[in-house]
Amino acid sequence: MQIGEYVVHVVDDEEPVRKSLAFLLATAGFPVRVHESATGFLAMAPAAGKACLITDLRMPDMSGVELLERLHGMGVMMPTVVITGHGDVPMAVAAMKAGAVDFIEKPFEDEILIDAVKRAAGRLDDAMEIVDDIRSLRSRLEALSERERQILSMIVAGLPNKTIAYDLCISPRTVEVHRANIMSKMQARSLPELVRMSIATDLAGKRD
Repeated sequence: MQIGEYVVHVVDDEEPVRKSLAFLLATAGFPVRVHESATGFLAMAPAAGKACLITDLRMPDMSGVELLERLHGMGVMMPTVVITGHGDVPMAVAAMKAGAVDFIEKPFEDEILIDAVKRAAGRLDDAMEIVDDIRSLRSRLEALSERERQILSMIVAGLPNKTIAYDLCISPRTVEVHRANIMSKMQARSLPELVRMSIATDLAGKRD
């Protein structure tokens, strides 16, 4: 789907963030609408038409996860990118399990957000599209050692390297080496991409 064929809605309670995101997206050619609260956005969501959503995870009236769950309950299919602060990875993973296409950790580069929105828009063409070829992902997963799979599950759970090292009685440096190997074997360029792969293979397994 081409830029301009859909509207990008930005939900964030902080005005500077809304303005910054709106400027970035508009400069890239996206039609944009901003909303200062999740509650206000929900009131107009059923009439939004072809649209993508960018939402913060932590907001006063409801979390990004709750917003996704409410949209799902209303039958509104809106591909979503969630923005999260450092340390909110478990919450971001919960958002992806609730239907978010991607999550982005602050601070982020402009191109990362633009790419995430384009990826989300791809879901408008096919709501059932899977992040990547499941067979390919499974073969990569099977190439991981038992220890690497163990560490992968802990990374996806949002545990920092030091905690993983303590729990497994290994050094943080060893965890870093394992983490680099996992990223390489899974062909993941970032933590969000690694999480997407993990969730995709897990959900596929549950369908089998």
